[in-house]
Amino acid sequence: MRNTLLSSALVLLLSSCVAGRFLVWNFADTKDHRKFPSRALNVAVHPFSYAQATSEKGPRTITYGEREQGFDAFLEDHRTVAFLVIHRDSLVYERYFKGYDASRLHTSFSMAKSVVSMLVGCAIADGLISGVDQPITRLLPELRGDGWEKVTLEHLLQMTSGLDFNESYVNPFGAAARSYYGRRLRRTTMRFKLDKGPGEEFAYASGNTQLLGMALERALQKMRPGMTLTDYANEKLWAPLGMEYPGSWSIDRREGGVEKAFCCINAPARDFAKLGSLYLHRGLWRGQQLVPAEWVDRSTRVDTSNGSVARYQYQWWLPSGDGDFMAQGILGQFVYVDPARELVIVRLGKRYGGVSWPAIFRKVALLYGTEPNRPVP
Repeated sequence: MRNTLLSSALVLLLSSCVAGRFLVWNFADTKDHRKFPSRALNVAVHPFSYAQATSEKGPRTITYGEREQGFDAFLEDHRTVAFLVIHRDSLVYERYFKGYDASRLHTSFSMAKSVVSMLVGCAIADGLISGVDQPITRLLPELRGDGWEKVTLEHLLQMTSGLDFNESYVNPFGAAARSYYGRRLRRTTMRFKLDKGPGEEFAYASGNTQLLGMALERALQKMRPGMTLTDYANEKLWAPLGMEYPGSWSIDRREGGVEKAFCCINAPARDFAKLGSLYLHRGLWRGQQLVPAEWVDRSTRVDTSNGSVARYQYQWWLPSGDGDFMAQGILGQFVYVDPARELVIVRLGKRYGGVSWPAIFRKVALLYGTEPNRPVP
């Protein structure tokens, strides 16, 4: 009887409020895709598989801090579940840990922001959005007032909108928790407020990406009523990239739900890698220009004007200023691209793992163009 009462109380707590779901489910986990309803990101009719290198060319050892150890052991020690290296479109290194394998779904968390940016670029090319200078209120007129008319899509892309959004992941009553665990994401988003004038300064806030996603959804539905972000992602990315495994995009609720644009694409490591390979090739994939090359260039070029910062452009992180860029998620999810070395690295983890992964990627990158199996400096 006691167990039954506890189970009933837990169900009530989960269903009744954001704070309840936060307290029971928190903190975020790589299996979060099981918690939320979703829309399917489909296996492609013609799946693409990376060529396998004739011999493995990945790192054997690594020195981090003052400790040298085997690279596989280093990855496992630092909470990694998948680590892939693709060099010149060949899979040269692939490891899985903690029960993961090539088909295992993993939640993207904020790597989804970079995918939303891709889709915005596609929508501009398709004529669904006039350009990044378009005010958000042109697509979401219900936001009019309180300064929103001055906020453009570029402000949202650059995280310079002035949005009042607390990115804290430990506050069950904060904006991040309401957006992640809530079941009224449209209403939550339409209640966002501005704290500063647009273009004044960079402030990373997931609400910017959710606004982008909803603006894009509105543009899509003018073309095709009922079209969703997932539909567009399937059409523009998943099908032509040849995704090999079933994926999904989490939504806030089952009936009439909206995609959690800021966080929640679910896919295995190899399919995440294809998104990086697409940008490595400036949006060109097997002879088809999926994303405009100009959009890729603009998204990954340093720009510090109008409040922007050198380390972040159009929903992509620029870790070094040397031309590399990456999508990044809160638990140490990464798609890292080094165009100079024709390199894509995917790291997925149960936790960030207490190391600087961009520094690790730079160390790994030193292998390529040098002798294979050389220990990482």
